[in-house]
Amino acid sequence: MKEYLANQIRNVAILGHMGCGKTTLCESALFLGKAIAKKGEIEKKNTVSDYMIEEQTRQTSLSTSLIPVEWKDCKINFLDTPGSEEFEGEIEQVLSVVKGAVICIDATKGIEVGTQRYWEQLRENNVPTIIFINKMNKENVKFEKVINEVIDYCGPKAIPICWPVGKENDFQGFINCVLKKAWIKGVASPVPAEYEEKEEELHYQLSEKVAETSEGLMEKFFAGEPLSEGEFNTGLRASLLGCDLFPIVVGNTIDNTGVEALLDMVVEYLPNPTDLKSIKGTNPKTGEPIVRHSRDNEPFSAYVFKTIVDPFLGTVNFFKVYSGSTLGMNEVYIANTDQTVKLAGVNTIMGKNLIPVDVLHAGDIGVVSKLGELQTGYTICDKKSLIKYEPVEAPTPVMYVAIKAKTKQDEDKMSNALQKLNLEDPTFEIKRNPETQQLLLGGAGTTHIGYIIEKMKNMFKVEVTLEEPKVVYRETIRKTGSAQGRHKKQSGGAGQFGDVWIRFEPSEQDFEFASEVVGGAVPKNYFPAVEKGLQDCLEHGPLAGFPVIGVRAVLYDGSYHPVDSNEISFKIAAALAFKEACKSIKPTILEPIMEVKVIVDNDYVGDVMGDMNKRRGQVLGIEPLPSGKQCVVAHVPEAEITKYATDLKAMTQASGRFSRKFVRYDDVPEMLVSKIVAEYKKD
Repeated sequence: MKEYLANQIRNVAILGHMGCGKTTLCESALFLGKAIAKKGEIEKKNTVSDYMIEEQTRQTSLSTSLIPVEWKDCKINFLDTPGSEEFEGEIEQVLSVVKGAVICIDATKGIEVGTQRYWEQLRENNVPTIIFINKMNKENVKFEKVINEVIDYCGPKAIPICWPVGKENDFQGFINCVLKKAWIKGVASPVPAEYEEKEEELHYQLSEKVAETSEGLMEKFFAGEPLSEGEFNTGLRASLLGCDLFPIVVGNTIDNTGVEALLDMVVEYLPNPTDLKSIKGTNPKTGEPIVRHSRDNEPFSAYVFKTIVDPFLGTVNFFKVYSGSTLGMNEVYIANTDQTVKLAGVNTIMGKNLIPVDVLHAGDIGVVSKLGELQTGYTICDKKSLIKYEPVEAPTPVMYVAIKAKTKQDEDKMSNALQKLNLEDPTFEIKRNPETQQLLLGGAGTTHIGYIIEKMKNMFKVEVTLEEPKVVYRETIRKTGSAQGRHKKQSGGAGQFGDVWIRFEPSEQDFEFASEVVGGAVPKNYFPAVEKGLQDCLEHGPLAGFPVIGVRAVLYDGSYHPVDSNEISFKIAAALAFKEACKSIKPTILEPIMEVKVIVDNDYVGDVMGDMNKRRGQVLGIEPLPSGKQCVVAHVPEAEITKYATDLKAMTQASGRFSRKFVRYDDVPEMLVSKIVAEYKKD
């Protein structure tokens, strides 16, 4: 692959709902760029970007692939992203390093849930975007309906640059309304007479948008003078870079129709790294702010935005060069770990195939392999000029399953497999619940978790079974009561004796211990033993064995034996006092309460609120969001939302999403206490 300078590079994310044709678009781009001699097909499981077994089995992208395409003396680094919204964390990493995007839409389906989510992310990140309407040759495509739907959703800044010629099986090509030419069956042609009026209308709309970019062009436009091709392109580029225009193009990736025009627009209109604003970082030693630009004459720095673990290549880290170049960089400094490591060589990668390169210039994307010290979110830089970039924050899991190794052999390999997969995907979480002894796997939903489990099996030969995660309850007391704990043991020789009277009270603290003993009824040197005895027995409550919280224990009387009393005797006596007191202090079960923020369209707000009430939740409020959606905030018992990710999808036609965090423990309704106790005692 040739060497490309910053002004010749375009970093572009390809996004869209599952099945819209992103991967086939990449195949077309590679074929037209002469990187491959023959296009792969998803059904034949031989595409460049969907190379993992899990992707080929499901016939959908589950991980981002780098697809470098050489086109007209430029290098386009396409990043083919997953279609499921459950991989939001990976999309955020990708959007942190690209400044251009193509959003792909299936002409037979129009705006889908994934389209909406990715459009929101693009607008939140202010990424210049081209809209590509694919599958124009399919039956039942009503283009004018689709285009109106796109404009209604994306707003008036979405304007067609291309208009289709023919429809469905007779889709022959398109009219380029900038150049005022038609491309029919791949051949440049005059605009057919029946399309001239539509072409003039769209050309006028685009001329007006271009004219807004400068006073000179505005004067020319209102004077009725035609804009030159150069003025058009300059104005269109300025509008696109400012996110004042989102051009709509059409095509069919199966026969490559429209893909050449799309590649031309990417090169002509989307930003190169020199167009970008400065990048802000800090000195990892001092915290001092530092600013870098995407120029070769600045010190080298790069951000790692993706990591994969390949059975043959080892750890492969994807990075974007934020400043400087890799020329002469034999060693790099890892700002996150204060390490200096050797850089054996840099590559680009096409799907899974490494392509060695001599140098990567500012703004380019490349990979390094077998450098285990690196991981996603890390900054590497010249050790003589330190900088650290803020890593992208990973979303927290919203769904957990308990996993268990199928065999002893699986158990031995499971920890290593999960550790390596977590390097690839920091958005999933593994934690051992010390109370239930379950190993919990947390992710963004069933697709996300299923992918991790499949990859464990396919790559690491580790098989697991799934179980329902157990909710971690607590126990507490609701009344004040006192009891005596008396421990006496005599079996020849030194005996054991401890005698305490303790008052137990509800408390706002997890545990408090106090003494009101007077006259030395219990010597002070035994107070710590009494406290420790209570702490030990409160680890396993009287109802179902859950830890007890919210208790204040006051030692107010007792007795001791000058010979037989010792610490162990008073520890046992304290535990006996609590056991006796439970007859009167009304122990009960507490359940974890989660704060849930559910983001949905207006149409589903009522459904979500009603559903929350059924789940014993309390809706705290509704917050309008800039995207036009609503955020429903509620407190709800964790036991009621263990499968909420799946239920919310069903309720909102997969358009809703949510986050969750623990806020407090609260009383379980009396009618449910006996059921919970019975269930956990059985376990």
